[in-house]
Amino acid sequence: MVSARSNNGWVIWFSLVLALLLSVAPMPTFMEVGRPLWPALLLTYWTLALPHRVGMTTAWLVGIAQDVLYGTLLGQNALILALITFLVLALHQRLRMFPMWQQSLVLMVVFGLAQLVQLWLNALTGNRPPTLLFLLPALVSALLWPWIFAALRGLSRRLNVN
Repeated sequence: MVSARSNNGWVIWFSLVLALLLSVAPMPTFMEVGRPLWPALLLTYWTLALPHRVGMTTAWLVGIAQDVLYGTLLGQNALILALITFLVLALHQRLRMFPMWQQSLVLMVVFGLAQLVQLWLNALTGNRPPTLLFLLPALVSALLWPWIFAALRGLSRRLNVN
């Protein structure tokens, strides 16, 4: 008997590659400071939706790819994405029960913590931004969360990603 179940794991990896491309896509200079954390957003969705398939290893691999893409210190973005994934996995049962606005607030705190670790790592290497605008991507990402969640949920249901 043929199983009606489909994995479609390529959708996960395709969306993560798309997130990496969006993270380096050109933007107007006034919008550059508030660039959403695309890899973090998509990793967060897939971690919440499929914690048995997307976890710390996936976050680490995407982070290493992001380090190579940005040309930053190797492991810096991998550490940040692994931290985000760890926090989402630790809170994943609660996050799934929260309404969307509470999920956005919790994710704003998680992304803000990740941005603070990023600031600390940048300060250790001597590349510290002068203002508090480094927290703006966490806010923008939290505001985009409901739309990212709805789009990826529709895609994963349509393509039967499990």
